[in-house]
Amino acid sequence: MTRTAREARSRAMWQAGLLALGTASAIGLARFAYGLLVPAMRESLGWTLAEAGAMSTANGLGYLLGALVTAAVVRRWGTAAVFRAGMALTAVSLAATVASDAYVAMLAARTAAGAAGAVVFVAGGVIASRAAARASSDAPIAVYFAGTGLGIVVSGVSIPALGEHWRLAWIGMAVGAALATVASWRAADAGEGTHIVTAGGRARVRPLWGAALAYVLFAAGYITYITFLSAYLADQHAPLGQVMLTWTALGLAVVATPALWSRPTAEWPATRAMAVLLAILAGGSALALAAPTPPVILASAIIYGATFMGVPAAVTALIKADVPSADWTATLAAFTTVFAAGQTAGPWIAGVVADHTSTEATLAWTAILCAAASVTALAAGRTRPRPAVGTRA
Repeated sequence: MTRTAREARSRAMWQAGLLALGTASAIGLARFAYGLLVPAMRESLGWTLAEAGAMSTANGLGYLLGALVTAAVVRRWGTAAVFRAGMALTAVSLAATVASDAYVAMLAARTAAGAAGAVVFVAGGVIASRAAARASSDAPIAVYFAGTGLGIVVSGVSIPALGEHWRLAWIGMAVGAALATVASWRAADAGEGTHIVTAGGRARVRPLWGAALAYVLFAAGYITYITFLSAYLADQHAPLGQVMLTWTALGLAVVATPALWSRPTAEWPATRAMAVLLAILAGGSALALAAPTPPVILASAIIYGATFMGVPAAVTALIKADVPSADWTATLAAFTTVFAAGQTAGPWIAGVVADHTSTEATLAWTAILCAAASVTALAAGRTRPRPAVGTRA
């Protein structure tokens, strides 16, 4: 590798690291940290598991709405401006979650957080893809998605210690999201250039329909594990230390995802990478059901954390490889829409099932759907289209 290439890769990785504060905020805090708050909010507000799951469903619905409009707003205002606006709105929506204890008001705040999160996810993913193209490496994409783990780690070491004071947790997350907005502001600049004109493009989902189907199954399945993990631990009478350790280990595993999967996903076809990740994710989710002891649950959480964010990274790499660069934003937004549809339905349905059985059903739900997604991704690889001309920016 020449000196110029090394410098380009270093700049791309640094940019991706700052952009990763976007996934830390919009995904790690605004989506996943809610799972830590489910036990305290259920007890304080008298919710059933279905009602608790509906909060994640509302977040997923907002994510769906955000994904639907992202390509259009990027065409109008540009990727950088949209990323920054999404970051700011994420912080506001987190603060709004404690504006009222009314269930409908909380649903609205969670919906807003989901919409802002989708905007950040898509816009940041496009910027990271451009950085990866300039560096001739998919590593910046993996780093961008690994930022989610940072948000989970911060949540895991702070929220459980607050106990029943869940309102303070939402306020703290809002402050964290605001700081992330400031820190990532300049990172959104690089790579915008002339792409503002072509940022929208055309969604190319049909040639990748198999991967899209696997993605929706994954979305419906993976979200229930992390939404109800703390509720499951509460049912197992897990002490505070175990809860904090489990969530922190899960988050650290997400951070380690690029180191674990960057090389395999670079060398394998993206659909094969998806299939392997999904199979391991399914097995890890089922592991906690096989022997619900603290060491086994910890291992399950680590396996989950080390794999689940690798799936959207593989999907983004697939789009970058098989879709013209002018169509990246529209195609990634379309896949995010598919993803959002799956994760909108998953938590509520799993919550209803769990109300009639136990919280173990939520882990089984994740294992079954991710296993089905793995088979689907493997089959999709056999019909993968040839890489499109002009995919490298």
